[in-house]
Amino acid sequence: MTDKHILAIDLGTGGPKVALVSTDGVIAGHEFEKNDLLLLPEGGAEQDPAEWWQAISSAAKRLLARGLVPPEQIVAISCTTQWMGTVAIDREGRHLMNAINWMDTRGAGPAAQVTGGFPKIAGYGVRKLWRWLRVTGGVPSRTGKDSLCHILYLQSQRPDVYRQAYKFLEPMDYLNFRLTGKAAASFDSIAGHWLTDNRDLADVRYDDRLIATAGIDRDKLPDLLPTGAVLGTITTDIAAEFGLPADVQVVMGTPDTESAAIGSGAVANFEPHLYIGTSSWLTCHVPGKKTDIINSITTLPSGIPGRYLVATEQDTAGACLTILRDQVFWPQDELSDAAAPNDALELFNRAAERVPAGSGKLIFTPWLNGERTPIEDHYARGGFFNQSLTATRAHMIRAVFEGVAYNTRWMHRQVERFVKQRLDNISFIGGGAASDLWCQIHADVLDRTIRQAKEPRLANVRGAAFAASVALGHLTFEDVPDRVEFSETYEPNPAHRAIYDELYSEFLNIYKNNKSSFARLNATG
Repeated sequence: MTDKHILAIDLGTGGPKVALVSTDGVIAGHEFEKNDLLLLPEGGAEQDPAEWWQAISSAAKRLLARGLVPPEQIVAISCTTQWMGTVAIDREGRHLMNAINWMDTRGAGPAAQVTGGFPKIAGYGVRKLWRWLRVTGGVPSRTGKDSLCHILYLQSQRPDVYRQAYKFLEPMDYLNFRLTGKAAASFDSIAGHWLTDNRDLADVRYDDRLIATAGIDRDKLPDLLPTGAVLGTITTDIAAEFGLPADVQVVMGTPDTESAAIGSGAVANFEPHLYIGTSSWLTCHVPGKKTDIINSITTLPSGIPGRYLVATEQDTAGACLTILRDQVFWPQDELSDAAAPNDALELFNRAAERVPAGSGKLIFTPWLNGERTPIEDHYARGGFFNQSLTATRAHMIRAVFEGVAYNTRWMHRQVERFVKQRLDNISFIGGGAASDLWCQIHADVLDRTIRQAKEPRLANVRGAAFAASVALGHLTFEDVPDRVEFSETYEPNPAHRAIYDELYSEFLNIYKNNKSSFARLNATG
């Protein structure tokens, strides 16, 4: 055991968690604050960076005031955040507008123009596509949801912001700037811009040809530092605000996908983990670089220096339960003013447990904001299918649990083909893993063993702390698995195999049969 601790900050879409974690990975305590997400016309999704900082400051001060750890024992701050968002700042570090969230699709038009050409494959100009894939491992999403697409949107639709911008920063890099006054990105945080040569993970650098193809200004992008680097010490203002020693170091940190992989304990090659928060992903580390453009799967620089991580994402997963809670069961409108209870997830679990597997063949599709993996389709939408007069609220709740799991199976099967490995003994983390029922449903639907991490909601802050501990020389990544504990192991129930195979097949048919309708209904021009 050690008396040295790290202040770990996890800025999720729903708000920040702040934790004090020992350099051995033991969480002394944590706090949470809620943030709002602003959904705007034409696919806009934004958050206020000032609200981010206010929430982080409030949670950090409340945590530190508990006296769990003497301030002199805090040696570092490490951030992990939602990824593929964009904050435009001026030279004084002030944000010029709200941060553009990873759900935002307003850059789809500019992205199509930049990536187009003749001849085409999947809508991409072949020559551009080849260079992007060869150099970066991926390509700007034509959904408009990537960081580069956000910048292109600002350039075309908000030229005043683009012109005034000193730097465009990822949310993690923005927080690091607030902590140190230094604007920089890491090899892994910058990957979603699709402007870096990722072929040599020891020397990731911007590619001038891709920057020219994108048509943006290089000097508006942050300089790069290696994954796991120490950015610097906190500013005197931060030391005074939080009551911390002036020599506290800020480690570069890592985006949420990468910190989750570390915090899950699945750090060896081909060890999978499943994360369910607002969004979801199923991924593993791999030894080399590879891309599957058809199923929107690639490998990107990991939070572990010199390693690649399979990049996947389900756009809305836990968000589906949030919508069910806030817009169906406990809406704040003229029909009801009842506030959602704090134990809403537990109430959902208890209701869904009364319903047999398969929810009476009621199927929910979780594509509330389109989808990324294994289909890139920002027109796809969610809904209940095959609803009958006998369907109850409990059936609807269980159908949402199962619908997210069907989509996970769709993604899982493609990832297995991608890595050419059977991905079993899946470490399950995030808020979704707090549901025992959801753990069992995933085991049944995927036909794989699920390992439920202890304190699954804190996997990201634990991963951020592990990354900092390694960067400062207190641990190695090989030490991490021994420091991650699991609450329960869930084996597939063979009695549920037939019904879930049947409904999964129909789940795929629902997308196939409605794809054209989604496009007609949701295309914006």
